[in-house]
Amino acid sequence: MKRTHRLHMPRQMAQGCAKAARRLDHFGRDESGAVLLFAMFMLTCMLMIGGVGIDLMRFERDRMSLQNTLDSAVLAAADLDQTQPARQVVEDYFQKAGVGASLTSVNVDEGIGFRSVSVTAESKINTHFMKLFNIKTLTAPATGKAEERIDGIEISLVLDVSGSMNSNSRLKRLRPAARSFVDTVLESAQEGNIYVSIVPYATQVAVGKNLLDQYTVSDEHEYSHCVNFASADFNRTSISPNTELDRTAHFDPWYHRELNEDSESDFHRVCATGNNLQVLPFSNNRTTLHNYINKLTARGNTSIDLGMKWGAALVDPSTQPVLTGLIDDGHAPNAFRGRPHEFNNSSTLKVVVLMTDGRNTNQYYLNDSVKSGASGVWYNAEAKVYSVYNGFYNNRHNYYWPDSGKYTDHPYGNGTYEECRWEWTRNRWGNWYQVQRCENVDEPGTAVNLTYPELWNRASLTWNRDENYGFDQNRQWKYYNSIRHYHGANTKDARTNAICTAAKNNGIVIFTVGFEAPDRGQNVLRKCASSDGHHFDVDGLAIDDAFESIAASIRKLRLVQ
Repeated sequence: MKRTHRLHMPRQMAQGCAKAARRLDHFGRDESGAVLLFAMFMLTCMLMIGGVGIDLMRFERDRMSLQNTLDSAVLAAADLDQTQPARQVVEDYFQKAGVGASLTSVNVDEGIGFRSVSVTAESKINTHFMKLFNIKTLTAPATGKAEERIDGIEISLVLDVSGSMNSNSRLKRLRPAARSFVDTVLESAQEGNIYVSIVPYATQVAVGKNLLDQYTVSDEHEYSHCVNFASADFNRTSISPNTELDRTAHFDPWYHRELNEDSESDFHRVCATGNNLQVLPFSNNRTTLHNYINKLTARGNTSIDLGMKWGAALVDPSTQPVLTGLIDDGHAPNAFRGRPHEFNNSSTLKVVVLMTDGRNTNQYYLNDSVKSGASGVWYNAEAKVYSVYNGFYNNRHNYYWPDSGKYTDHPYGNGTYEECRWEWTRNRWGNWYQVQRCENVDEPGTAVNLTYPELWNRASLTWNRDENYGFDQNRQWKYYNSIRHYHGANTKDARTNAICTAAKNNGIVIFTVGFEAPDRGQNVLRKCASSDGHHFDVDGLAIDDAFESIAASIRKLRLVQ
């Protein structure tokens, strides 16, 4: 018989094993320890996030401080009133703020009437907590740009149209350069923000009736529209519309001309009358300006001082009532009301561009004694006959008739003359013979005493018909040099320097162009210009480059809209 044996564990051991198994099962299913672990995990994360936040706060603090320093620096550097170099201003700001090492770049773009400054900087911050994430440093960047530009531009384009401009095709070459200049500057601002006045000058500046009517001017005549200035007037840029100006006499001081009523082309007046030689004020119309430039002609002497005087006056704020009057009369755009702006208006640029191909020459004047009042010449319009009074000839026959060469006691047309004729008749014996019959006949028409302005409108100072009457051995009007005088080159150079200095003192920017001009003229212009860089000494087609360069500088003055 086979016997089977069972192995039995001790009872106490079996109970212990069962209890251990139950505890292990309970431990596996017990979750009470997870809260503590999660809390520990969250606490660790919060500490890390808080540390990152501290690093970020430090980063933002330094970034804002750097940006504020940068903003202050670029604003100060871009200010057009700032006299220190822009780069130096920026660097000083950063050094004084203790962040000089953070400055990475300074870019300055500036010209006449504008300045743009852009700056970049960065600051590196060592982290305390973020380095746990392998971020050891943070870079705080700062950038900024500031600019100040001019939004109003007032320009006087002062052009030499003296006789020498006909030489070497200078006037022909000037026209396209001037047109291109106008195109460029008109594109530099919105309509109404810019105007151009063109001031042609030769012996005088022909202001033109519409413009001169806005001033108070002596009334000797209305044949032409120029005024004379005293030397003291060149110490200021203003021309008061309320102070009486001395009207320039309308006369030709140079050439032999008979008394006649021919066209203006027969004379070389000191004050031109053609529309193509008169000032074109306050225009922003491209077509009007182009047409005006195309019709410019040249003749006469050179008065740089007068051209500059009127050029400066047309951007001087004292001209406001003048421009207002032109607007009210329909001769200027209403958009210009209130212009020219005051000199202290920082948003307005005032520019004079002064060009000559020569140097200052003589400017002639009539003596006051022969500017107004009755002259010694009478005119009979119906008969077209002149009579000249000569009280020095004799007490009876003190009127000279140039057309017939007679001396009489009255001007032709204001008396009678004996008219004789031969007639055939018979005597008592029936024979034919001739007898002379005479009778007094009224002279046709009426002689009128010409005023001096009327006389000089009909004749040059060198008019003559008879060398034995009223003229010297050179066939010039007797006492020719005693009835006229002139200012020479030395006086006019000094006047030019005075008005240029006054303009620059008022903040007017002066560009000068010497177009194939002699050394004396170049020296006057160089001294007049705002700086050596504002003067252009050009020959030939380089006149285009000069005006293009000037226009490009002015074009940069436009405000960014």
